[in-house]
Amino acid sequence: MKKGGVLPWLYLAPSLLFLGFFLVYPTLHTLYLSFFDERSENFVGLQNYIWALTSEDMLIAFRNNLLWLVLFTGLTLSLGLILAVILDRVRYEAVAKSIIFMPMAISFVGAGVIWKFVYAYRPANAAQIGLLNAILRLMNLNPIGWLVNRATNNFAIIAVGVWIWTGFCMVVLSAAYKGIPKELVEAARVDGASEWQVFWHITLPMIKPTIAVVATTLVINVLKVFDLVYVMTNGDLGTEVIANRMYKEMFHFLNFGRASSIAVILLLAIIPVMLFNIRRFQEQEAMR
Repeated sequence: MKKGGVLPWLYLAPSLLFLGFFLVYPTLHTLYLSFFDERSENFVGLQNYIWALTSEDMLIAFRNNLLWLVLFTGLTLSLGLILAVILDRVRYEAVAKSIIFMPMAISFVGAGVIWKFVYAYRPANAAQIGLLNAILRLMNLNPIGWLVNRATNNFAIIAVGVWIWTGFCMVVLSAAYKGIPKELVEAARVDGASEWQVFWHITLPMIKPTIAVVATTLVINVLKVFDLVYVMTNGDLGTEVIANRMYKEMFHFLNFGRASSIAVILLLAIIPVMLFNIRRFQEQEAMR
């Protein structure tokens, strides 16, 4: 059989047809719809994109996604790394890691419902049904409207995301940490290196590729975050994010043009992250 003949393409044909129908075609059709009005009848050019980049609602969504990008990614990655290193020396490591990883087994909608009750707020003179505010009342402190107060609601939702994803980061980084040669660490300690020096000069460089993988995964999830915001606040009171706004434009306001333009912008925001990840994989393969 000649190299590069027809047979390899016959094997690939079902997968290519599947990807083309469910991925390529919807993407191109969404791009097409983004240049038309709300009923996809009249061509409006870049009008939908101008709205998406200048309207107050979308600017709030961009701001909140940026807040998620910084806080969620930084906190989740940091906590996951710290726990991976600390729990490696704990006697009941498997039990502790299982407990921390457990939130990943809960759906994001389920987690949103759970924490919505945890954050539940009632006036100070009423009985508190939310766990956090009930604790505050026991401490003779005023309850806080975690989800209705614009100063706290975004941070409260981000905290739920961190709670869910920290276990994932911990498990992946823990596997990379255990792959560091023990001889290298022991040699550094014999030479007088402190634990902080070992962590900074040996541990971090050795697991840097894994950190990049985890960070990329978190960034992609942040850019399309939807479930938690939709369940807990539906984007009200200044908690709007890009994906939730796209959902509203499509299903609440039936504006297919604006919804499609938001989807395209979201895709364009994710593409650089994907390209970075692909390039990093290619560099790793070249080093082998």
